[in-house]
Amino acid sequence: MCQACSTKPVYEFTNKRKVCARCFVHYFQKKVFYINRKFGLISRGDVVGFKSVGGFRDAVLEDVLKFFSERAGVQVVNAVKNKKYNKLAVSDTIDMNADRIVHVVFDGDLSKIKKVNPVEGTTIKPLYLFLDEEVLLYAKIRGLKFKVVKSKKNDKIIEFVDSLNKKHPELRRAVVSGWLGMNGLSN
Repeated sequence: MCQACSTKPVYEFTNKRKVCARCFVHYFQKKVFYINRKFGLISRGDVVGFKSVGGFRDAVLEDVLKFFSERAGVQVVNAVKNKKYNKLAVSDTIDMNADRIVHVVFDGDLSKIKKVNPVEGTTIKPLYLFLDEEVLLYAKIRGLKFKVVKSKKNDKIIEFVDSLNKKHPELRRAVVSGWLGMNGLSN
């Protein structure tokens, strides 16, 4: 049962806390504001652009930005149709960033490592601290329309990380937290 409202849970965190659909959406939206405050992604008066290829991450990003614009006085525009924006939001998640960090460590090319920060110039990542599993569940609960895009995981390193993640579900979060800690952005 959901610990807050005693209804059927839809998600269980690694600490065994369970939440229902309504509480999960509340948790998700609250965490979006936390990510924004923590990394200083969006300020009042910003014009935020986003691009969408139709996947679940993009659908959630668009929904979150619209939610954010209603609450925080921010204008959201489609970056393909409107080129007048001062920040570009991308739909990178913990899974994507952890995989990039592991790749860079194995490849030894540290010049690519800057692409995993929550803010890179005018590019921001509002879904930075969410797992793909959480983002997909949010999309399904909110009834967002998205295309199912098959992932291209023919990568031995990512397969290795996936197998480790099954045994240790907090692995990707720990990789990103370690990266943030090394760069003074501790999670």
